[in-house]
Amino acid sequence: MSQRTERRGGIHVDQSDLLCKKGCGYYGNAAWQGLCSKCWREEYQRVRQKQIQDDWALAEKLQREEEAAYASSHGPQTQPHPQSTAAQPHPGHASLGPFSKFEEKKTNEKTRKVTTVKKFFSPSSRSAPKKDTQEGKTPSPSMSRRASFDTDQVSKDFVDFLKNLQKPGREIHKQCRAFIVNMSSKKTQDLSADELSECVQDFYQNLADRLMGHFKGSSESVEQVMDQVEKYIMTRLYKSVFCPETTDDEKKDLATQNRIRALHWVTIEMLCVSMDEEIPEVSENVVKAITDVIEMDSKRVPRDKLGCITRCSKQIFSAIKTTKNEPASADDFLPALIYIVLKANPPRLQSNIQYITRFCNPSRLMTGEDGYYFTNLCCAAAFIEKLDAQSLNLSPEEFERYMSGQASPRCNNSEGDWPNADPAPTPINPVLAQLNHNLEVLSGLSSRQESLMEAAQSLQADLLSWPDSVQREVHNILEKYPLEVLSRNVSAIDDNDADNDNLPPPLTPQVFAG
Repeated sequence: MSQRTERRGGIHVDQSDLLCKKGCGYYGNAAWQGLCSKCWREEYQRVRQKQIQDDWALAEKLQREEEAAYASSHGPQTQPHPQSTAAQPHPGHASLGPFSKFEEKKTNEKTRKVTTVKKFFSPSSRSAPKKDTQEGKTPSPSMSRRASFDTDQVSKDFVDFLKNLQKPGREIHKQCRAFIVNMSSKKTQDLSADELSECVQDFYQNLADRLMGHFKGSSESVEQVMDQVEKYIMTRLYKSVFCPETTDDEKKDLATQNRIRALHWVTIEMLCVSMDEEIPEVSENVVKAITDVIEMDSKRVPRDKLGCITRCSKQIFSAIKTTKNEPASADDFLPALIYIVLKANPPRLQSNIQYITRFCNPSRLMTGEDGYYFTNLCCAAAFIEKLDAQSLNLSPEEFERYMSGQASPRCNNSEGDWPNADPAPTPINPVLAQLNHNLEVLSGLSSRQESLMEAAQSLQADLLSWPDSVQREVHNILEKYPLEVLSRNVSAIDDNDADNDNLPPPLTPQVFAG
């Protein structure tokens, strides 16, 4: 029991570690350095504002140094006539050009971020109909010609949903379309993933604030509308914002998949998972959990991807409850989730996690069961990346041998290489046991097939030689016992020369005394 506790200590995560490091009470995220979405946005904006201020200070400092250097080198010629010097351009002034352009670029960058979302919510002006008319004449190719069936169906469902809201619904639809057109017109390869996420999250925040005023503080109604807005927007922007070229998400996906493949030898006992896969119901829950986490990659909407994670987690809790005959605890859940991820090796795991982090409705990640399960999935992915010998209570030499494929914990278990507190042998995974059994059956079938083929070939040779042997035996018998046919004369019954002695005696009458 102490051995089990020691192993669990390598993967145990306190529930307080899942919360935001700022102490706000919401769930944190490893992608946000342990902060929740709200605190991360505040921290990101603070750092961004500080960076802008530092850039301005650096630009002003460089400009002053350049002016001082210019003044020191041309001071005797320019000091007597400062006005004429300012009036007449000098070749040295060309060096000040980049700084003025730098200031102009920074000013445009600062004002663009402030006005990007404000124009979506500004009241309609006289030029608005002209803009709508122009948009109607030149629709975006990604919205008209390349729209898939799913995208068209989502658009139809979104319009049907907004019809119930009447006037606010028309305004929401107009703002969403304007936002999509604006995002489609941008070159996503020139924007970083954080900038794309900031644009989407700013739109979510501003729209949610306006909806709170319309619905008079009804958070449930606002949540329903925001779910539909997220579904509509992210379905259309999915191809351009999922795993963008400006990030290394694809590289991380390949590294994670290779890492999970290298850890194929990790057993359920090493992780101290409280699941018995020999129970049919538990085995079915494990299969469904693997299917759900793999299905996450086929979804486009962040909320749908979160739904796959939630269903997978509930299957895990059900499997643990069936095994222990009691409700599962949070300490049992994380090792089981790590085991499911190792068995499933979900495609593009890091890209899906980053996509949910960047573009999901932040309220879903901060609270509720979706946020809790997603935070645990992030912890599981981080644990797999940092999994080492100490986490599995192995020596570094054993861990390296298992990772390189030179040894297997199942083969070394009988020799005592794998530490086990119980004297009884550790049960292997039933799926692997069934696989080994099937391999043995196939090996037996192969040997039986070879024997059958040899017997068939022998029978074929016997059948080919049998007619010749029979023919030789018949020929030998005929030579040894030749057939002789004797002629025979048959006489007629009424012939006079017939041998009467051979005839029976005639019948004589007999007299009986009366």
